[in-house]
Amino acid sequence: MQSVHVPEEERAAGRQVDVLVLGSGPAGSAAAIMAARMGADTLLVDFASIPGGVSTAGGMSHYTGTVDSRLYREVLQRMTEKNGKDAGEARRTVIDTVNMTATWIELLEEAGVELLLYTMACEAVVEEGHSMEEEHSVVKGVVIQNKTGRSVIMAKAVIDATGDGDIAASAGVEFVKGRETDGMMQPATLMFRVAGVDMERAVFPGSFETEVYTEKGELQQLARETLPYPAGHVLLYRSTQEGVATVNMTNAVDIDGSTAEGMTRAELICRKQIPAIVDFLREYVPGYGECYVSSTASLIGIRETRHLRGVYTLTEEDILACRQFEDWVVRGAEFNFDVHNMTGGGLDATGVQKKFPRGVKYTIPYRCFLPCEIDGLLFAGRNISGTHIAHSNYRAMPICLAMGEAAGIAAGLAVRKDIPLREVEASEIQACLEGTAG
Repeated sequence: MQSVHVPEEERAAGRQVDVLVLGSGPAGSAAAIMAARMGADTLLVDFASIPGGVSTAGGMSHYTGTVDSRLYREVLQRMTEKNGKDAGEARRTVIDTVNMTATWIELLEEAGVELLLYTMACEAVVEEGHSMEEEHSVVKGVVIQNKTGRSVIMAKAVIDATGDGDIAASAGVEFVKGRETDGMMQPATLMFRVAGVDMERAVFPGSFETEVYTEKGELQQLARETLPYPAGHVLLYRSTQEGVATVNMTNAVDIDGSTAEGMTRAELICRKQIPAIVDFLREYVPGYGECYVSSTASLIGIRETRHLRGVYTLTEEDILACRQFEDWVVRGAEFNFDVHNMTGGGLDATGVQKKFPRGVKYTIPYRCFLPCEIDGLLFAGRNISGTHIAHSNYRAMPICLAMGEAAGIAAGLAVRKDIPLREVEASEIQACLEGTAG
């Protein structure tokens, strides 16, 4: 994609806001909440019908991984209160998508964020630098399209939390898709839920490496032998509802989720696998003999597309070394290298989670959110600047949420001080994150 030229008269006629956030997943919603709490006039745009991304429309089972984030803890507390029960810390991360949606709407509205749903962010409005003093191009706004028509939103700061880096790419930010060696990307999944589960007998293998032995054989092996390719693993999770389990077993490989064609293909592949997966659950998995589909996600889960190139690129070595960057804006991030098999079910050889060391808590620097030669723009979420392997760790929703929290604060500070985003001091973001800012 290329950045679009928008005539001055069209810019003048368009909306003007302080902070424009694109994508309302955990990263985007968090960014919008924090920018608005900083006093910025904030608009959040998403093509979906509800905010929350994979945490809501994507039907995700639970928050996995963790991070040291005040906003993340607030989100969990709000969601738990709406769930109406708390069976301990492990249950606090289980997602009820209805209550999660209500939580995001509540937080956004309380902060004063304006939501614009059913709206596609199309292209960046970029102003080229015209002198030695203006060496960087500047993102000034974004062209959007919805049922009302085409329009322009001009902003002092734009945050790309689309997951795929759509607007950053259109602005000319360099990127790598997928694995550096061959461009292959992690598979896509459509989550769904089954009801009619006998919870007293049911099993819940929560990882690819969890083996469950039954009278008919080991479940992961049976899945590899009987499910239609490229499905072939068993991942089942408890929900907040009695007799309902969340199923993470559909699988579509060789998908480019940054294209409409790729997302459409993934959607169709995954939906066609659901009947065979339900038959498998009924036949082989204890407690699921009478199960049936109760709901399916309305948003396909895309794990990996663009890795945008920022001032710094986070690496797997940084994560394993528990790097504590001086300019950190995310800290206490903890997950594993969750690389799904790009040619079938299960894990890729680089994603063997049993061998991942425990207690690896790392930080992410502000430089990973900043493009090298473009001002007016920040990245937040899984599209930040990092390697394929590092991404498999930081793409976890709590960590993405914390990225958005930091990006929203940065944008709010830039607007308040009337300075470029790259001139915001990480120490000031840190003070806001820690609640010590004046």
